[in-house]
Amino acid sequence: MARKSFLFTSESVSEGHPDKVCDRISDEVVDAFYREGAKEGLDPWSIRAACETLATTNRVVIAGESRGPKGVTVAAIEDLTRKAIKDIGYEQDGFHWANCNIEVLLHSQSADIAAGVDAKQPTNQEEGAGDQGIMFGYASDETPELMPAPILYSHKILKRMAELRKSGERPEFEPDAKSQVTMRYENGIPAGITSVVVSTQHKANLNQAQIRELVRPVVEDVLPDGWLPPEDEFYVNPTGTFVIGGPDGDAGLTGRKIIVDTYGGAAPHGGGAFSGKDPTKVDRSAAYACRYLAKNVVAAGLAKRCTIQVSYAIGVSKPLSLYVDCHGTGQVDEVKLENTLRQLVDLSPRGIRTHLKLNRPIYARTAAYGHFGRKPAEDGGFSWEKTDLVDALRGLA
Repeated sequence: MARKSFLFTSESVSEGHPDKVCDRISDEVVDAFYREGAKEGLDPWSIRAACETLATTNRVVIAGESRGPKGVTVAAIEDLTRKAIKDIGYEQDGFHWANCNIEVLLHSQSADIAAGVDAKQPTNQEEGAGDQGIMFGYASDETPELMPAPILYSHKILKRMAELRKSGERPEFEPDAKSQVTMRYENGIPAGITSVVVSTQHKANLNQAQIRELVRPVVEDVLPDGWLPPEDEFYVNPTGTFVIGGPDGDAGLTGRKIIVDTYGGAAPHGGGAFSGKDPTKVDRSAAYACRYLAKNVVAAGLAKRCTIQVSYAIGVSKPLSLYVDCHGTGQVDEVKLENTLRQLVDLSPRGIRTHLKLNRPIYARTAAYGHFGRKPAEDGGFSWEKTDLVDALRGLA
């Protein structure tokens, strides 16, 4: 039986965290392929990008495989990388958008992989999955965004700090930061926060006590009234000084914050990262589809919590399995839900890309503050957060 009263903790990291800098650059490259491909009249279904980024002291290395428009040159990638670093806010001696060394090592996609993914292959008449693997999606009714509360508030704290920094209202903050929220659950419902940890890079002329008082109003503003933890459980820069940060303080890599990207540990993750991958990679697109389905199940009132898993084989278009778990909160038999969801959404790689309209430059915005729990945008960003299946699902109850 599931526990009803417990403590649960999730963490987030800011857009200036070294791993998130790399996620942002990798996703900017994916967006560039779709943006430039449209300008050149290239079929978006033919675009491939698998981009990995390493960042360290004043150096960025971009590697991976790609297939796409001629306009995405080495010079173009260097330019978008500098613009991304500048937008994040790095103008430090150890990591500066204008003078960091950028090395681009992208090369053509493997012909063996392409043969399994491209349409009209011997075994399938449509795109196969870009790799084998398992993907998960999750939703919970504990917040309006249908996300677990600890990760949602962890994201919100850092996002608000970044907004204040970029607006000039809090120039004392620097880009690199982390947050952590421990939530108290009673009868399975969030009932309060027992501790908050915020570590933020800052200007050199500030001490720990000063930073604490700058962070406090941000946390107070983000958390519900009365949820600020006791003073001795409110931790700000526990090590004291945090001046050297970002890629100068710790090397970053694409795809190292997959739990931050998803549900903060409240739900399983299949293992594959999202950033830097075009949507033929089911690590990304199928995880988005699973979130979409799980969110619609909960939004329709068919469950208070829902976890969905799918699995694929490389080069095979149909999913090998679909699993739904409502954790004892469901109003409909899970087998019936599985059958209905298969009917509502084609979970082949092409079906997912078509339904969620993923062949677009919508990915750089996902690189920080979570891929889920965000608002769908008019240009198609975060399409997997829509709840347009609710009416069809409510008929099952």
